[in-house]
Amino acid sequence: MTDDRLRSARTSIGERIAELEARMPRLAPRAISQRMDAIRALAAKHGLAALEGLADYGAHHALMPGHRTATRECLAHMDEALASERGADREAILAALALRLH
Repeated sequence: MTDDRLRSARTSIGERIAELEARMPRLAPRAISQRMDAIRALAAKHGLAALEGLADYGAHHALMPGHRTATRECLAHMDEALASERGADREAILAALALRLH
């Protein structure tokens, strides 16, 4: 993938993340999960492993009790996951999220 296409994908995904952050207080858990899953699919398509893992976690936990806290914490790590260049960052970001939630 060229740098321009990856940059464009990151911009598009960043816009989706910003929209989710802005609308999250008014969204139902199912809608949050669907938006997180859409972000996950785009991240997977463009090889953004850290973001894919984080969005997958967010999509699943949006449907569980305490979903607002889990979603806010996921969103707090989205920028670093979006900027990630290494697949190994996926585990580090998910571990940091787990520490913040427990």
